[in-house]
Amino acid sequence: MSTETATRMTQRTPAATSSSQKFNDHARPAMAFLAPFVALYVLFIIGPAIYGLVMSFFDTSLVKPGLSSFAGLGNYAEALQSKDFWSSLWHTIWFTILTTPPLIVLGFVLALLADRVGRGRWFFRLAFFAPFILPSAVMALIWIWIYTPGLGILETALKTIGIAAPNWLGDASWAMPSLAISTVWWTLGFNFILYLAGLQDIPRELYEAAEIDGAGPWQQIKSITIPLLARTTTLVAVLQVIASLKVFDQMYIMTAGGPNFSTRSVLEYIYDQGFTNFRVGYASALSMLFFVVVLAVSAVWFAIVRSQESEV
Repeated sequence: MSTETATRMTQRTPAATSSSQKFNDHARPAMAFLAPFVALYVLFIIGPAIYGLVMSFFDTSLVKPGLSSFAGLGNYAEALQSKDFWSSLWHTIWFTILTTPPLIVLGFVLALLADRVGRGRWFFRLAFFAPFILPSAVMALIWIWIYTPGLGILETALKTIGIAAPNWLGDASWAMPSLAISTVWWTLGFNFILYLAGLQDIPRELYEAAEIDGAGPWQQIKSITIPLLARTTTLVAVLQVIASLKVFDQMYIMTAGGPNFSTRSVLEYIYDQGFTNFRVGYASALSMLFFVVVLAVSAVWFAIVRSQESEV
């Protein structure tokens, strides 16, 4: 090593030491603030998840202490061969198909309208977002009352125009669409807020320049709004798909999986196996399989986001 190189390394050492010291000074308070959250996250999320993975390889039961006998991949094989599992998975996917497109389109349209309102914008924001803050039980009771045969306000409204109302929650062909309608009304506000935030980040100068060039409202939406909201739309779509896949509350309260199990979701099937049939090991295996499905959806989202970032 030359004398000049050694001299340069000696000169850099104090600066590097100072930078490292500054990093440690900033990192310690940050770690102190993060420590309680990390401890709780490990205790209530990571720990139970790992224990659930372990239980999925055993015939664990709520009525027997311990993990019980080792089952290996038996629980997974049983789940993949179960018609009830695949049926509940299809019900969940069908519910996702019914709810995701209208929640994306309506969230965008209503956000666009609210963003262009001159006066009373706060009222529309409040009106569209208010249902989202309702607890699932309250929402379910509201829509049970709306759908009640003979007494529900929806049937009364349809009778006034001469239309016979179906048995919304009691007919297998209408139960899932009825649940989808109530869910769209309930959760629309979340997507509405995300789109509204994305619209407010678009510079107004772009619309003014487009208007000067002769672009009409639809051309502005097509050429400016929709492209610049591509990332927001991707985020909304993935979050909505994951939320719809995890549906449980409204289905369990409004239909309990009926009629004839036509609205039983995956999570309700897992709940039935774990807390009704007391087969916690089998339910854990079902949970792990469902986790893989949700993880696959998240992986697709990350791939789309990376492709969008590479195009910028």
